[in-house]
Amino acid sequence: MQNYTNYKKYYAPHHFVFLPLMGFLIVLGIVQAVNNEEKRLEWFLFSVLSFCILYLALMLRQHYALGNQNRIVRLEFRLRYYRLFGKAAEDIEPRLSFGQIAALRFADDEQFPQLLASALEKGLSAKEIKQSVTHWQADDMRV
Repeated sequence: MQNYTNYKKYYAPHHFVFLPLMGFLIVLGIVQAVNNEEKRLEWFLFSVLSFCILYLALMLRQHYALGNQNRIVRLEFRLRYYRLFGKAAEDIEPRLSFGQIAALRFADDEQFPQLLASALEKGLSAKEIKQSVTHWQADDMRV
């Protein structure tokens, strides 16, 4: 059963293999650069290269996946708003941050209108919206 405390998802090869390995290689390079005077430059460059590979991998992975998913979350919000209220969300959507829109998807159809109104009137943060959800609707597909 998904809820606020367990909704985050991990991708084992990335989070538990690639990231620790790259962190280890960066630390190894720095340690070797400090301890090995003869090949200090080579180990320093190894560390810099390892860091660049890590940075590039993180940015590309996140940028493409999240950019696409954010568009889908907005479309889901528009569709749900139309289904529940019978009108387009053009007037409402610009008044909400993306975080608020993303948080509202965890609410069931009964609680969605109340949380939407609170988000608009009181400016509830995404975290406050998620913590207010009583009947959590799981999102098992988000990367």
